[in-house]
Amino acid sequence: MFEMLQKIPLFKTLTENQLKCLLNGTNIWLNSGDFLFKQGEPAKCFYVVFEGAIRLVRGTNNQESVLATYDAGTFFGEVPLLAGTLHLASGQAVGKCHLYCLHEEEFWQMLMFCPEVRNAVLGFMASRMQELQMLSQQHDKLISLGTLAAGLAHELGNPTAAAGRAARQLYDMLNVLHNLSLKSIEQHLTPDQLEYLLHLKGKATEQVAHPSDFDPLVQMDLEDELGNWLESHSVTDGWKLVPTLVAAGVSTQQLEVIGEQITANQLNSVLTWLEATLAVASVQNVLEQGISRISDLVNAVKAYSYMDQSPLKEITVHEGIDNTLTMLSYELKKHSIQVIREYEQNLPIIQAYGSALNQVWTNLIDNAIDALGDGGTIWVRTSSNKDCIVVEIADNGPGISREIQSRIFDPFFTTKGLGVGTGLGLEITYRIVVGQHSGSIRCFSNPGDTCFQVHLPIRPFEEMNKSNTEAAFA
Repeated sequence: MFEMLQKIPLFKTLTENQLKCLLNGTNIWLNSGDFLFKQGEPAKCFYVVFEGAIRLVRGTNNQESVLATYDAGTFFGEVPLLAGTLHLASGQAVGKCHLYCLHEEEFWQMLMFCPEVRNAVLGFMASRMQELQMLSQQHDKLISLGTLAAGLAHELGNPTAAAGRAARQLYDMLNVLHNLSLKSIEQHLTPDQLEYLLHLKGKATEQVAHPSDFDPLVQMDLEDELGNWLESHSVTDGWKLVPTLVAAGVSTQQLEVIGEQITANQLNSVLTWLEATLAVASVQNVLEQGISRISDLVNAVKAYSYMDQSPLKEITVHEGIDNTLTMLSYELKKHSIQVIREYEQNLPIIQAYGSALNQVWTNLIDNAIDALGDGGTIWVRTSSNKDCIVVEIADNGPGISREIQSRIFDPFFTTKGLGVGTGLGLEITYRIVVGQHSGSIRCFSNPGDTCFQVHLPIRPFEEMNKSNTEAAFA
C-alpha cells in the first residue's frame, strides 16, 4: 500500500512519516457498473483511484449527464466533504476498479498534517466547484431545451399526420373534379387535339413538380412571347394565365397545335382549364413539400433529442450529424453556406451518449457558421481505424489566430462580441468528447482552413479505461 500511495501525484511530495498517516484507509474493489455512492447520499469519504476509473453521473428529469471521469492516479470526493453537502452525482465504476478510501475523520487529519496535500486539495476544490456549477447550469438548460423540443415534436406529429391525410384526400377529390371539367372541354376538341392536350398537361404537371430556375431575363422573354400569342388569339385575360403556363414549361409552339382548328372562345375555355389544372397541381406540390418538410423536421428533432431512448446506446454517427444539419438548415441557407459531406462508407457503430454528441456537432457546426459569415463552405468528414472513428468539421473561414488557439477550450473564453457568445460551447464540447466519451478533440487552424478533429473510441468505455489504467502505472 505504501508503494501504491507514492505513485499517486497528490502524495509524491510527502515524507515517509506523512505517508504512514494515510495507511488507515480502506481498499475498495468494484466491478464495471457498480456504484460507489448514489446521488443524494451523505458524503463520508475521500477517494483515490488506484486502478480503473470512476464516472460521476448526475440525473436530472430522467436524463443523465457525465460530470467528470476520474482515472487511475486521480482523487475525488473532497467537494461534498469540504462543502458539507450530499453527493451531487452518483459514482459508477468504469471497468474493474481499485480505490483507496479515507473516511471523513481520516480526511481531516490528512489535511491537518500534510500542508502540501491540503493546498492541492483546496485548489482543486475551488476549480471543481466552479466547473460543477457551470456544468450544472448548462446541463439544466440543455435538458429544458431538449424536453421542450421533444414535447414540441410530439405535439407537431399529430397535426402533421392529419395534414398529410388531408392532402391525400384533396388529391383524390381534385382528380374527380378534373375528370368532370374535362368532359366539358373534350367536346370542343378533335380526338387528336384531346390526346395532345392531355399529353401536354401531363408533361407540364411534371415540370410543376420540378420547376426550373430561369434567368430573370429569359423568364421575362418567355412571358412576353406567350402573352403576345394569347393576345393575338383573343384569349380573355390571357396575362393572368402567363406565369403559370411559363412555369410549367408550356410554349407557344405547343399551344399552336391545340388552337389550329378551334374557335377563340373554345381556345379560351381550354387554356383556362389547363392553367387552372396546372395551378392546382402547383399548390398541391407546395402543400406536399411543406408537409414533408415539417415531418422531416419533427423526425429530426425526435432523433436529435433521442426521445424515449436510454442515454447510453449504440448509435450511428452519420445519423446524428445529418439530424444536426437538418436542425441548422435554416442558418446554413440564410448565410448561403455550402455543406460537403465526405462520409466513410460502413463507419463503425459506437456506444455513446447520442444527445450529448449531437450537442458537440451543433456547437462545432454553429461556430463554423459564425466564422464564415455569408458564403463559404463547411466540410464534414468521417473516417475510422481499428481503435476509433474520426469526425472532422472544417471551414474555409478566416481562421483562429495562433495566439488564442491554446485557449479556445477554456471556460468563458470567446472571441464573439459582448452578449453574443458565452464562451461555454467549446468547453462543453471538450468535456463531452474527453470526459464523457474518453475521446479527444483537436483544432488545426490557418487562414482559409480551420478544422476541428474529434476522435471517439470504437471499443466500449470499460476497455478504453482499462488501457488507460495500464498506461498510467506502466
